[in-house]
Amino acid sequence: QVACDTYTWIDGITYTASNNTAIDTLVNAAGCDSIVTLDLTINTTTTGTDVQVACDTYTWIDGITYTASNNTATVTLVNAAGCDSVVTLNLIITNTPPAPLANTVNSCENNSIDPLTATGLGVLSWFDSTGVQVFLGSPFDTGLNSPGTYTFTVFDNLNGCVSNGTQVDLIIFPTPSPGPIQHN
Repeated sequence: QVACDTYTWIDGITYTASNNTAIDTLVNAAGCDSIVTLDLTINTTTTGTDVQVACDTYTWIDGITYTASNNTATVTLVNAAGCDSVVTLNLIITNTPPAPLANTVNSCENNSIDPLTATGLGVLSWFDSTGVQVFLGSPFDTGLNSPGTYTFTVFDNLNGCVSNGTQVDLIIFPTPSPGPIQHN
């Protein structure tokens, strides 16, 4: 016999470990003793914890999409020994930082803009209209880039999530040269 965790044999005993010494005496069809020896292999159920960290949502092996942290979900699979394998989810959901509001920024040449001054959300990655990263960090150095439309995402250092892109129309004006000095 091969069983998972426990096996109750014809002698009425429940075995929790492999056994090849138990015997029971039965009466055969001729009315004589018939000695039966148990040859039992006990395999065990396994358990495990699946630790996951995700931004906003996570779809687990049970097919459920979780939107909040969870440490009680379980799923039962079959292990290599043919017994149950119970897996518990230990999920931490962190929220993506909100993207700052889209806006139009007017800047003089070689100035910089910092949309996160008030919010302190994280590290910015700036992308041009073709999706190429042109600047990393904040404030954005307008002296390095041309007028146009830029998108930035916020990387939250605390939980590793990245916000959706926010479009910024950046208009860079050349610095006016000083006019002639007037004498009175």
